[in-house]
Amino acid sequence: MFKVLLIEDDISLFGEIKDRLTGWSYEVVGIQDFNHVLQEFTLEAPHLVIIDIQLPKFDGFHWCRMIRSYSNVPIIFLSSRDHPTDMVMSMQLGADDFIQKPFHFDVLIAKIQAILRRVYNYSTDQIKLKTFHDATIDYEKNKVSTKIASIELTKNETLILKTLIEQKNKIVTRETLIKDLWDDERFISDNTLTVNVNRLRKKLDELGLGQFIETKVGQGYIATEGANIYD
Repeated sequence: MFKVLLIEDDISLFGEIKDRLTGWSYEVVGIQDFNHVLQEFTLEAPHLVIIDIQLPKFDGFHWCRMIRSYSNVPIIFLSSRDHPTDMVMSMQLGADDFIQKPFHFDVLIAKIQAILRRVYNYSTDQIKLKTFHDATIDYEKNKVSTKIASIELTKNETLILKTLIEQKNKIVTRETLIKDLWDDERFISDNTLTVNVNRLRKKLDELGLGQFIETKVGQGYIATEGANIYD
């Protein structure tokens, strides 16, 4: 049974979400003290976190940042606010998805199922390591390393990189990436993919690799290695 930590201070909404997820055989736990969210997260060790933006004491962005400094657990944001910067901010902080309230529970369930299937099943692939230029990519540990440095990736960033490298020197369409990552593109904002790719490229820049993930306007993305057929 997967455990979901639901960080939501609206008691009525918490109860409704918990009842729905319990009906789908998820174990749902909440927060007892919103001053110590990270401690309770560590104690519960959930498989997935659902977090509201507006919370007592500190907002969801703060706690997402704290959790990300400790863990790559999948995170879904919930928000009643409709400003696009909220979604951009959540993705920049390492969230896996963003759902605006009010939402349909079928959408929430579909997103949870897709994330859990992707995060906890993909590591069964036979190939765990891959080289790209002078770096080694560990798909299981979500890490890219060179002889002098290494970076940590989120699950989404690892899978984006994995998909691009498996088809290196070939354009991978945005639609293909969205479908591979989230299973059902109907529930995904196109901007969500853009934010994830930009965040991945920024991290790769720390190793001098960001330039090898190129954007092909109107087509998609390409990981280049060796002779670039588009030069």
